[in-house]
Amino acid sequence: MAIQPIRLFGDPVLRTPAEPVVDFDKELRRLVKDLTDTMMDAPGAGLAAPQIGVGLRVFTYYVDDQLGHLINPDLDLSSELDEEGEEGCLSFPGLSFPTPRSIRAVAKGFNMHGEPVVLEGTDLMARCFQHETDHLDGVLFIDRMDAKQRKQAMRAIREAEWSGLSSPTVKFSPHATRGRAL
Repeated sequence: MAIQPIRLFGDPVLRTPAEPVVDFDKELRRLVKDLTDTMMDAPGAGLAAPQIGVGLRVFTYYVDDQLGHLINPDLDLSSELDEEGEEGCLSFPGLSFPTPRSIRAVAKGFNMHGEPVVLEGTDLMARCFQHETDHLDGVLFIDRMDAKQRKQAMRAIREAEWSGLSSPTVKFSPHATRGRAL
């Protein structure tokens, strides 16, 4: 297992857009394994590379007993929204809030071997694709809330046990990050 420390809200890497993957190599396969192991250990429904300090456009997911990953995702979203769906995040441990998301998403990208992939999801799977792709763009789920809900979320974040803790020190990353990891 290659479980990595998960970066918490406040870490700048979570607000930094990730770079597209250009090398589909052994290092990328190791990153996918690290993400998968860390997500399953947490446990979580998804985990994006920036959440472990790697600035590449990669995420893993585990929803409805489907385990997978997507690299360099591009989303097509339905116009129909789920306004009240609860959403949490491993970078905000123990907290969840209603977050509006499209009910259906088609995610296009690549697997770790560079082969094209098209994934379709509704409800929780669609929410996961949107949440993790947002991470790759430096967007957090609290950014999707209306002003009133965001204010309540920020209050809960400030009161959380983990709030204000320093980010873990990462001494070495074996993944090619082009200087984007923090």
